[in-house]
Amino acid sequence: MSEQQSQKHSFQAEVAQLLHLVTHSLYSNPEIFLRELVSNASDACDKLRFEGINHPEYYENDPDLHVRIHLNKEQKTITISDNGIGMTQQEAIDHLGTIAKSGTKDFMSKLTGDQKSDAQLIGQFGVGFYSGFIVAEKITVESRRAGVSAAEGVRWVSNGTGEFDVEPIDKASRGTDIILHLREDALDYLDRNKVKQIINKYSDHISLPIEMQKEVWQQEEAAEGEEVKPGQYVLTDEWEAINSASALWTRNKNEISEEQYTEFYKNLSHDYEAPLAWAHNRVEGSTEYTQLLYIPARAPSNIFTREAKAGIKLYVKRVFIMDDADNLIPNYLRFVQGVVDSADLPLNVSRELLQESRDVKTIREGNARRILTVLDGLAKSEDVADQEKFAKFYAEFGSVLKEGLGEDMANRERILKLLRFASSNNDEVKTSFADYKANMKEGQKAIYYVTADSLNAAKNSPQLELFKKKGIDVLLMTERVDEWAMEFVFEFDGTPLQNVSKGAVDLGDLQDAEEKKALEQAAEQFKPVVEKLSDALKDKTSEVRVTTRLVDSPACLVVAEGELSPQLVRMLKQAGQAVPESKPVLEINPSHPLVQKLEGSAQFDDLANVIFDQALIAEGGLPEDPAQYIKRINSLLLK
Repeated sequence: MSEQQSQKHSFQAEVAQLLHLVTHSLYSNPEIFLRELVSNASDACDKLRFEGINHPEYYENDPDLHVRIHLNKEQKTITISDNGIGMTQQEAIDHLGTIAKSGTKDFMSKLTGDQKSDAQLIGQFGVGFYSGFIVAEKITVESRRAGVSAAEGVRWVSNGTGEFDVEPIDKASRGTDIILHLREDALDYLDRNKVKQIINKYSDHISLPIEMQKEVWQQEEAAEGEEVKPGQYVLTDEWEAINSASALWTRNKNEISEEQYTEFYKNLSHDYEAPLAWAHNRVEGSTEYTQLLYIPARAPSNIFTREAKAGIKLYVKRVFIMDDADNLIPNYLRFVQGVVDSADLPLNVSRELLQESRDVKTIREGNARRILTVLDGLAKSEDVADQEKFAKFYAEFGSVLKEGLGEDMANRERILKLLRFASSNNDEVKTSFADYKANMKEGQKAIYYVTADSLNAAKNSPQLELFKKKGIDVLLMTERVDEWAMEFVFEFDGTPLQNVSKGAVDLGDLQDAEEKKALEQAAEQFKPVVEKLSDALKDKTSEVRVTTRLVDSPACLVVAEGELSPQLVRMLKQAGQAVPESKPVLEINPSHPLVQKLEGSAQFDDLANVIFDQALIAEGGLPEDPAQYIKRINSLLLK
């Protein structure tokens, strides 16, 4: 090739930084490079299967898809070849010179130089190709895309620094050859037995053959009187599969070991850790499909972005159709990884058809039920290991699971049973709705809860003062999603749920007649003060009333039933959404000295506004005019 045909390119800045980490032993387990490259080769063959449905000519004269590994001890190279879809010159530049997946900036911000955490990130962001530089001082990629002429091949070469070269070549065979020029400290990967062990460990489940050249024992016969020469293994022109070449999900689960399930998950998700749990089932009926679904041990970095794709691969009759088939799992279970193999969907199914398909709806509902069943089993198990798994799951994915309360009406009760919250009686150990209900006080008619921006704010909320005095437990809901999610829940197992910061407090049989009579008397006694407060705060409150819910605080803010809480209003405003104007109710404590001093006070308006603003601060809000609030406080302090 002439110099004019060869082009030099610079890596994307993030790739250059990544390669620096890779070449400095990013992986604590360097053999993973082979898993990553074989996985990529398998994906290339899957893509050809898919495109070949509409373009059978792409198979040319080579219909049997495979991955081949060739070891060359003389040249110190390992070559991983596939006869899959291949790449054009521009695709080689785009795919091998940049991190093509979205989230590049976020990916680079997560890189720390810590071997274990960065190894996990590499797979999550789809940059496993670069793991080849763990063992190689130079990588050569030769490729030709299916459907183009032999003269349209491309060679890509890099030593893993800041640049790579690209040039056109003639390539007779379709697909991609990745040639690793090994470093001196990685020559043990030229050992055939070691490579076979790695393939059997990580890639045995791949559904197409991974082949190596056959070896035969050769022993030369010695002539009479000559010394017998030692025999040796020599390579033949025949290739043999070194994996079982059967898709793991198609096999009987009784024949699959826990280690095989775990390695399949790692290969599928590029996760560094083993999954917490999995479900493998063949579903028969009006819709037939096989599901192999995994619950990861750790949430990905983009779990809270609604655009995050579900990690479900869709196959139809063992033919790969698409990655990230988010129609096959509800969005609140988007952390689930796995495979669905349908016997009923058409081979040319598209994302648009998936949205309209009745079969897909059935599969999505079945997948949701299966995952919730697995989680329920962990939650109810008496085995300590399972309990620890559920606790780990809830710490990682509990917030996402709560989204299902508003998204999945059919499974709302099942989701509710899985939720856990701190409570006012014990904020260190989280409790379920079922356990809360089992421990309710005699005469208690509702499950009480409070929402707040943090655990401390919830624990110290003025609305809890009466409940604490009477020893009534209140669930503390402190995540952003809680306020929204609870808008869709009105009861649990027949017992109503009551937000203690909404509406007037009514403890029913837990309040005796004397307390109710005292409230009526206080309301009558403070009627002039309440009227005066209503007038002074008419721009801030919808109502002022006397309450018995307060013990130590002078006042608190509550909202009417059916209205948005202050926390939800703040959250919606931060998201840039329009929020209908509403005013809270101010409840005053008639036994508090500050409230008692209101009557006849020369600074009535200042005191009234300070009491309101302090109630607002106690709920996590801020005074509308902080400077005026400080001015009033200083004025009252001086007097």
